[in-house]
Amino acid sequence: MNSELPDGYELSTDPARLDAELIHRWLSTDAYWALGRSREKQDAAIAGSLNFGVYDTASGAQLGYARVVTDRATFAWLCDVYIDPAVRGKGLGTGLAAAVRDHLAPYGLRRVLLATADAHAVYAKAGFAALAQPGKWMALGEQ
Repeated sequence: MNSELPDGYELSTDPARLDAELIHRWLSTDAYWALGRSREKQDAAIAGSLNFGVYDTASGAQLGYARVVTDRATFAWLCDVYIDPAVRGKGLGTGLAAAVRDHLAPYGLRRVLLATADAHAVYAKAGFAALAQPGKWMALGEQ
């Protein structure tokens, strides 16, 4: 399943391929939204989500990650999107977002949401847009 990833990279939804230790290190130490997240919390998040890994086709090394929380019927939340800093700028983030979009398309979801402080352009290339009516939305918890 390559979708729109550049040559030399592949995407997989096989949970057995995920490097949970690496994902935890990336997110808990370098992702502004998950700093300090415990390994136990991260493992629970992985277990309860649809997971996507980006891998180098030559070495098999994991270079990116994203997860989706969804009912597979009406709604999905794309979160914890992370690309290894060593390979950023190669289109992997946009390719990963597009692969998630394509994977979810057959479900006919009404809405796929995400939140980002700094990667709007990456997601826009995959078709995501700012909320048309943000005043309708509310949140409970950390904001």
